[in-house]
Amino acid sequence: MSNYSIGVDLGGTKILAGVIDTDTGTVIEYSKKRTQTEFGRNSIIQNIIENVEKAICKAQIPVLKISSLGIGAAGQVDREKGILISSPNLECYDIELKNILENHFNIPVYVGNDVEVATLGEMKFGSGINYKNFVCIFIGTGIGSGIVQGGEIYQGFTGTAGEIGHIIVDSGGRACSCGGHGCLEAYASRTAIEKKILASLKKGHKSVIKDIIKDEEQIRSKHIKQALDEGDEIVLNCITEASEYLSSGLATIINFYNPQLIILGGGLISNIDFFYEITVKKTIAKSLPTPSERVKIARTALGDFSGIVGASLLEKVYVDNLEKLN
Repeated sequence: MSNYSIGVDLGGTKILAGVIDTDTGTVIEYSKKRTQTEFGRNSIIQNIIENVEKAICKAQIPVLKISSLGIGAAGQVDREKGILISSPNLECYDIELKNILENHFNIPVYVGNDVEVATLGEMKFGSGINYKNFVCIFIGTGIGSGIVQGGEIYQGFTGTAGEIGHIIVDSGGRACSCGGHGCLEAYASRTAIEKKILASLKKGHKSVIKDIIKDEEQIRSKHIKQALDEGDEIVLNCITEASEYLSSGLATIINFYNPQLIILGGGLISNIDFFYEITVKKTIAKSLPTPSERVKIARTALGDFSGIVGASLLEKVYVDNLEKLN
């Protein structure tokens, strides 16, 4: 008999919920909704509930057969209390996700950081299988990473390890959503690339991206890919610049942590071969010879589902940790 759990990926631009077979990592069914114009506590809670209910309905699995609900949330979380403490990209703070959703669904709810749980998904069922020491990095609205050390997720002293998006790549440089300046996220995230493209358009530079996005509010990875396919020089320059900064950040990780593997994910990585390939090439060139010769760099195997698969496993992680303590 299969074991089912709900996984929710609460990101900066989307809420993705799925019913997962936690024995195999199979996504039975899922529901997705974009969130970019619907920030705020009440809207986020309502969207989570609606997506979870829709996924359950599509899967045709009774709630009684679902053991738990796990959430990977973009931002700082209190794992023990199940609170989303702060999420600048979602413009919300101190949301008691665990209490609210347990009261609604009447099943145990577990909360983790979105990239941390995506790393868990890749470790158990994706590109991280059989690796004990690796870093999983997602490039999206922001840039975040999860660290695996000795086959377990490493959370750090204060539980905030892995904030690669906020390593400084240009002291005193561009403003970042964290309140700092010169962070990697401000130069290599999809949001940063979007801002750079829009700034070029505002200066009067010609680009096909304007016709591609039409009336849409954001420049997405698919738009960037289409513009590159059409040979757009503005988009090519912006992507190339972003890869320069991202590869510097990755080289720093290789030199400092010396991982067996770096897993890269997010829309830009999965959809744009050019961006992935030049980033990998530059990363190896910038890294020290010995670690760069041995490190493997790969894309996520689970793609968009890394987060919901990992989130669905949070109950198992919680139970395993309790057994270790006892």
